Amino acid sequence: MLTYKICHQAIHKNVIICSHNAGMVNADEKTETFDAEDKHSLQQPDPASGNILPFTPIAAAKPMNKKFPSQHFLNREIELLEFNRRVLAQAEDQRVPLLERLKYLCIVSSNLDEFFEIRVAGLKEQLGLAGVAAGADGLDAKHVLKRVSEQAHMIVERQYQVLNDEILPALKTCGIDFLRRTSWNDTQRAWIKNYFFQEVMPVLTPIGLDPAHPFPRVLNKSLNFSVELQGKDAFGRNTARAIVQAPRVLPRTILLPPEISGCEFGFVFLSSILHAHVGELFGGMEVLSCHQFRVTRNSNLFVDDEEVKNLRTKLQGELPQRHFGNAVRLEVTDNCSASMAEFLLQQFELTPDDLYRVNGPVNLVRLMGIPDMVARDDLKFPPFVPGVPSVLQKKGADMFKVIRKSDILLHHPFQSFKPVIDFISQAATDPAVVAIKQTVYRTGVDSALMDALIVAASMGKEVTVVVELLARFDEEANISWASRLEEVGAHVVYGVVGHKTHAKMLMVVRREDGKLRRYVHLGTGNYHPRTARLYTDFGLFTCNEEICADVNEVFVQLTSLGKAGKLHHLWQSPFSMHSQVLQAIQHESKMAKEGQPAHIMAKMNSLLEPEIIMALYEASQAGVKIELIVRGVCALRPGVKGLSENISVRSIIGRFLEHTRIFYFRNNLANDVYLSSADWMDRNFFRRIEVCFPILDKKLKKRVLDEGLKAYLQDNQQAWVMDADGHYKLNSSRRNAPKAAQQLLLQELSKLPVKSDDTATQ
Repeated sequence: MLTYKICHQAIHKNVIICSHNAGMVNADEKTETFDAEDKHSLQQPDPASGNILPFTPIAAAKPMNKKFPSQHFLNREIELLEFNRRVLAQAEDQRVPLLERLKYLCIVSSNLDEFFEIRVAGLKEQLGLAGVAAGADGLDAKHVLKRVSEQAHMIVERQYQVLNDEILPALKTCGIDFLRRTSWNDTQRAWIKNYFFQEVMPVLTPIGLDPAHPFPRVLNKSLNFSVELQGKDAFGRNTARAIVQAPRVLPRTILLPPEISGCEFGFVFLSSILHAHVGELFGGMEVLSCHQFRVTRNSNLFVDDEEVKNLRTKLQGELPQRHFGNAVRLEVTDNCSASMAEFLLQQFELTPDDLYRVNGPVNLVRLMGIPDMVARDDLKFPPFVPGVPSVLQKKGADMFKVIRKSDILLHHPFQSFKPVIDFISQAATDPAVVAIKQTVYRTGVDSALMDALIVAASMGKEVTVVVELLARFDEEANISWASRLEEVGAHVVYGVVGHKTHAKMLMVVRREDGKLRRYVHLGTGNYHPRTARLYTDFGLFTCNEEICADVNEVFVQLTSLGKAGKLHHLWQSPFSMHSQVLQAIQHESKMAKEGQPAHIMAKMNSLLEPEIIMALYEASQAGVKIELIVRGVCALRPGVKGLSENISVRSIIGRFLEHTRIFYFRNNLANDVYLSSADWMDRNFFRRIEVCFPILDKKLKKRVLDEGLKAYLQDNQQAWVMDADGHYKLNSSRRNAPKAAQQLLLQELSKLPVKSDDTATQ
């Protein structure tokens, strides 16, 4: 039995736990953790010969129980909070456009929401279980929760300081004002009162608390108000407290007409409107106080795979319960009375450490839409048009003809995602195409790719789609696409229960000259046109016969039954990727010990897997130069004398979410370059279907090295350098010419490059 879980061990037997991401913490990486004690040993190298041992079937694999020196590892939760400090620094940076700074504040809030829903929720679950071992870092759940509370409170306090002391005053000087109740004039007050009666009051249901009206079920992350009252109601009840829940259909920020607000863009918070008129909901009673509050709940999904006959049907039944999991955090306004805060903590069975008092709206994520409501391009990142490779610039270019000539590499978002859409759209209507196969992890509610697959199936082509139903917080969208695809005759499968299908693969089979020929697209990111404008990722088109055969083999594994076959070029989780990455690292160690130059460069979202980290330590001690670019969480300690002094770790935080996974091994000047859907985490190696694919074309290999690695290693504007204690310092050089990787790539690859002097830190 396999368990999807956010904890240091698989602590729920016979249960799949699917968790939910947004913002700078990418949608692929916000949940499950499996440490050394919880993973399967799959296709490990023989200790004596170094050769790969015969594949052990998953069902027969046994968990490993290796122990690692805890002092060599950093804690995942604490490092996630460190990552959010780096995102918060973008909101503090006055060189970043003002409305973008507001977005970064919102991203921090979104990240923290998911951090509590998933990571903190998992830690709290561990506290209720006896005998749960500490993670590789040696910290148990109790100690981690204490440190998390301390660090998270400091981040939240600083977040609201930046909002109130810097961003809101600066926005006001630019004609963008958030009108507070204490400053409303008579005209504004009249407009707001009318808005309350017309748009707000009809959808409110105030609940007075008494024996007949217990404390209501409060939705996860919803806006609510606790009201203290005095007096008797129409029935003579002397109810002292009431709860008002703000329906999610109501906007949290309301744009006033300029003639009413007195400025170009004047906003009022829904919370301010409710505060001002809450008395209208309790006629004849005196409102003593009214305070916003918001509760964050455990958002894991629990599905027993031994009872599930239809995963889709079971998930559809479980999704509504996500809104009512156990509470893990309570947010209130800083002027909320101690008695009311204590009352709310009791209702949600939380402790004082779980209480967060904020000076402003309890949900800053709702401000994310403000930049779209404000027509001020001068306060946003300059626009750009993603570039297109020259071989595809001809209108109506035949994708198959171009791919037959040579492999094509796309670097998003600097280059357009449109060729991917064109590829599948052409395949959908091409009479020569007989079959299309694709994996779907995250693709969004509206997707041109999914529409093209529906067209293809409608035209009688063999369409097979591997839909990952447990893609955190995209479950509903994926269920919907699965239903629509099935309706037109597509073959829809849900991968392998217990192993998320995270590989990004698209294959088209075409009849040419009486023979079948395969074309594939492999990527590091999701088939999601919107995030392709926000995340950095690589995608490869190829018709290389061996790579296509490998992709076909993986699809067969996902849709059929049988043993895993040997692959020519691809490394695949959960079978070979872990052992092959280890072997590549160990080979560099061997080269270094023999006096040969040895070099490893790797870029990823997270680095957590203990065996990989230990192998990197050993390589460093052997003299291998190791340069790591890890955007999010890194459990490895760099620069420790005698352990990791040849390892450097940096994190790039900029305009785009760094999402690319690139692995480079010098390999005696073979210069092996791989792209992958997988990070170096337990879950990616042992609990997911992932692929890692080589770049074989020399020109494209150089592009990946130059654009994906070297540009970021030379960045002296957006790079945060990590020390041995897990702290980061911005590497901002004033002596050398400023180099910001994302900015340089925009200039080199986009059609309309932004000017270099616009924002040096984008």
